[in-house]
Amino acid sequence: MEFKFEGKVKTLSLVLMAIGVIALAGGFLTDTSDHHQRWWANLLVNGFFYFAIALGALFFYALQYAAEVGWSAYIKRMFEAMFAYIPIGGAVILIVLLAGQFHLHHLYHWMDGSLYHEFLMPDGSFSDTMEAGAAMNPNYDEIIANKSAYLGGWFYWLRTIIYLATFIIFARLFRKWSLQEDVEGGTVIHYKMYRRSALFLVFFAVFSSTLSWDWIMSIDTHWFSTLFGWYVFSGMWVSCMIFTLVILLWLRSKGHFSEMNQSHVHDLAKWMFAISMLWSYLWFSQFMLIWYSDIPEEVTYFVTRFSDYKVPYLVMFFINFAVPFYVMIARDAKRNVNLILPVAVLIFVGHFVDVYLLVIPGTMFNHNVFGWMEVGMFLGFFGLFLFVTLTRLSKAPLIPVNHPFLQESKDLNF
Repeated sequence: MEFKFEGKVKTLSLVLMAIGVIALAGGFLTDTSDHHQRWWANLLVNGFFYFAIALGALFFYALQYAAEVGWSAYIKRMFEAMFAYIPIGGAVILIVLLAGQFHLHHLYHWMDGSLYHEFLMPDGSFSDTMEAGAAMNPNYDEIIANKSAYLGGWFYWLRTIIYLATFIIFARLFRKWSLQEDVEGGTVIHYKMYRRSALFLVFFAVFSSTLSWDWIMSIDTHWFSTLFGWYVFSGMWVSCMIFTLVILLWLRSKGHFSEMNQSHVHDLAKWMFAISMLWSYLWFSQFMLIWYSDIPEEVTYFVTRFSDYKVPYLVMFFINFAVPFYVMIARDAKRNVNLILPVAVLIFVGHFVDVYLLVIPGTMFNHNVFGWMEVGMFLGFFGLFLFVTLTRLSKAPLIPVNHPFLQESKDLNF
């Protein structure tokens, strides 16, 4: 049975996209911050959040093949549809990074070369040494200078291109082979997917951390955390599982995925619950270790958030930890759709706020304003992500008819 993307949901996604366009245009025209800092910061927040969900889908898809998992075979087209957004999300992030490189905004302080190199001397020449330049340059920043080999120059852009190229190539290959398997059957393509998925996970293990350092952690250039990559990864993973579960439940209510039973729902809800606990553990571990050591260069990250964003920061943690822990811990709760849906929506918004608080305090400091532009951009990008996902879902049969584990997935019952 094929899915046709039409009707109210398509209209809704288009309306949300229109709201996003209005928010983007109106926000840019009305943003009075320096170099439209607020507008660019929100573009990065939304660009990264939805890109991360698509990347989480690609990761989970590869994980299912590498681990030879059977239960998810019936619903694997959902993940294929979600990671179709990777090129679009990557393009948004690339636009933000290029704009920073050309000084259209100041989200990344280290992109200002005067902080660590090309120090102008009185005669108009550039200094030969960092020390000499520092003596003449009032903007010199020693911490940023010491990170310039990693953050500055061609190496940063090479990494970014490699990240995006790797994800796009694997996403295209996985989709191509999946559709090819529908036609040819057998196990040759399945084992090819198995091997390539294992290879992808090797790349992902490195890139998921380093891209979070490059695109998000480097906003707070003086600060670093060895847990940051894992923390961002857990957020992208749980957001992916939430979106997957909600859309599949909606599709099932419309007569699609009719053989998706309560055991499938239970498994997806367990992932939502389990990764929420992983995220909470990493949030607390990062906070507790930095708070306990009380090193000034490290605690400044949390001082900023507790000083200027205390209420949303703590409410966000409470929602993302306490709500799934106390509501979803029971077995019956993971099978109760009327309970799953409101919790999933609440946690989804909570993780968007998490990404928002990864970016905004380091870019807007204590001058941030949350208003219609933020809400409009969030809704607009959600509409775009939904439109891309459901459009891709309508391009092929929902059920991978020749997947070797399809019958095992249909028979899932516990």
